[in-house]
Formats: sequence, structure tokens, C-alpha cells
Amino acid sequence: MRYRALGNTGLMVSEIGLGAEWLERHSAEEVKAVIDCCEAQGINILDCWMPEPKVRSNIGAAIAGKRERWIIQGHFGSTWQDGQYVRTRDMDKVVPAFEDLLERLGTGYIDLGMIHFVDEEAEFHRIMEGEFLAYVKEQKAKGVIRHIGMSTHNPRVGILAALSGEIEMLLFSVNPAFDLLPATEDMEQYFSEESYEVGLGGIHPDRAELYRLCEQRGVGITVMKGYAGGRLFSGSTSPFGVALTPVQCIHYALTRPAVASILAGYDTPEHVLAAAAYETASEEERDYASTLAGAPRHAYAGQCTYCGHCAPCPKGIDIAMVNKLYDLAVMQPQVPQSIRAHYQALTARAEDCIACGNCEKRCPFGVPVIQRMEKVKELRLL
Repeated sequence: MRYRALGNTGLMVSEIGLGAEWLERHSAEEVKAVIDCCEAQGINILDCWMPEPKVRSNIGAAIAGKRERWIIQGHFGSTWQDGQYVRTRDMDKVVPAFEDLLERLGTGYIDLGMIHFVDEEAEFHRIMEGEFLAYVKEQKAKGVIRHIGMSTHNPRVGILAALSGEIEMLLFSVNPAFDLLPATEDMEQYFSEESYEVGLGGIHPDRAELYRLCEQRGVGITVMKGYAGGRLFSGSTSPFGVALTPVQCIHYALTRPAVASILAGYDTPEHVLAAAAYETASEEERDYASTLAGAPRHAYAGQCTYCGHCAPCPKGIDIAMVNKLYDLAVMQPQVPQSIRAHYQALTARAEDCIACGNCEKRCPFGVPVIQRMEKVKELRLL
């Protein structure tokens, strides 16, 4: 298992994480089997947003005596009322629900205290200006949470969070289908077939801007909905008309700027192993780009997705990384010093390009790599 820095939090999280939602439908023994398998694979981050009491207790029992090896995302605003989940900003409900989470997980602190499910911009402002954020900040001051996060499916809300100075990391929905779509306050639009029928091509600017800001400001991203609810696993339900594998979906998410970990849901230990197989997968097995390029609908023509299909370069240039740094650099008025430093640390750079064209022959999306290398040189990052 490889580990990545989660923004500026100082936490090192496993690339593959545990999104525990599916554990609600399992017994204590089955929950423990999944969590034990996660531990054996080196997974060290889990998200528990679910308010259902039994699953919280089952997770707590499974990590008992091993709390310190887990980085936990726990949510403010996810409550259990009259036997069902209710998202709320009512502090009379929020506070006891969070205290219940601590008790059932058997812990005195949560590593990442998540402001739960904020998809409306107006609601974001109400939260940030009111008693909800005040309570969350109080818990951080007391050491009950270590860092403040937020979960959202809306890149415009994510941008507001990244700019706020208060939100240290995001739980955000990332997959190659959702990335095509503009911001919306209705999450169901991301799952609607009609959303993918016309006028789409490449990563939407809303999402590209969010990734850029998070990378620039050190706001780490953990990923939810990485499989689009499983819709990407079948050509009949995928908006592309072709199926992707779990390994391909994971690789797509992990190649986005600022992303540290993808939190997948697991019903069984076998599901854990299928996700953890990413760590030993070949480049061919990770290759989502060829699949998307050959899809009957919505290929990313002409746009670099940092898939790495262009490698190897005879001069040793990490072309995908150079392209990523270039895209991050040109999305702002002045090139940040951090981008220059990352570029200068590369062992081979655009200046070393000999324009052989081998990369362009391998690129499934027809990216004009040689032209982009020239544009990088024009930026004078050295």
C-alpha cells in the first residue's frame, strides 16, 4: 500500500480507503472481517457518515484496541431520527449525534471532522456564518477533532470551501463521468442519463478549477462515488457505453490533483482485495484512457487526463506530471512558486524534449504533446 499526504493536514493516508456505508447491511462478524482485511492490506483511513446506531457500534467493536492505526472521517449533521437517516443543521440534533458517534466508535477524538453533505451554495454560507461552524471549531479547539473537513458533490461549493481558509480537506465525488458535468445542487443530476446526452467533452471547468485550488492551497481530497455507484462497471449503465474496472476507476481518481485517497465501499473481504489490487496492477490494467478513448460516447478528445499512457519518454520526462503542472500554472494570473518548485525538482523537463513524437503516437486522446512541451518552455519555469 502506498500513502499520500492529505493536503496540509500532516496526515499520511492510504491511497485506497474504506467508505463504510455498505457495512450497514452486515453483521458484526462480517463488519469485522472486512475491517480486518482492510488492515491486512494497509488501509488506514475510513469514513463513517452513517448515523445508524448498529453499524457505528459494529465498526467501533472491529477497531477496538487498534484505534490509533485508523484515520477516521466522522460527520457533523448526519443524524438518526425515528429510525432513519436525516441530514440536519439543527444543533439540538447535531450535537448528540456526534457525541453518539464518538461513543459507539469507542474513541475520544475524530481525525477529520466533516461538515456533512453541503451541496447548496446558500447553505454553505449559512453554515460558515452561523452556530454550526462555531460548534465544529469549538470541537477542534478542544482536540475532539483534529482537522475540519466538508463533504460535497458540488464543485462550486468545494471551491468556496477551498477559498474559505477554514476547511482543511474535502470528501468529494470523483470519477470520469461526473467530471464531465457542470456544478449542480441536485446530486441526482450526476446519475441521470439525460445529463450525458449532449454537449459534453472533457473535464468541466468547474471541476478543473476545484482541483487547481485544492492543489494550490493544500486542501486535500478524499474521494467518494469513485465508481459512480457501480454504474461504470457495465456498458449498459455507463454513460460512456463501455465498462470500466475498479482498478481503472481508482487510477482515474488518484491521478486528479490534490487527491490523496479513494474511499471505496466493501461488502466482503473479496471486495477489499479487488480494490487493493490496484497497488500491484500493471499499467495495462490501470489504463482507463484507452477504454474511454474507444468509447462510443463522450471521449476526452484532445485533453490530457494525466493517465501516463504517453510513457516511456526516451529522455525520461514524466510527461503526465509536466502536463499537470502546466495546466495548474496557466489557470492563474501568475505561476505560483510551489508549481515552479515542483517543476524544478523533476529529473527531466520539457526543455529536454527532443520532439520524437512517440508520446503522441501512444496518447489515446490525441493530445498534441510536443506543442504542449513548447508551451511549458515558454512559461520559463526554470
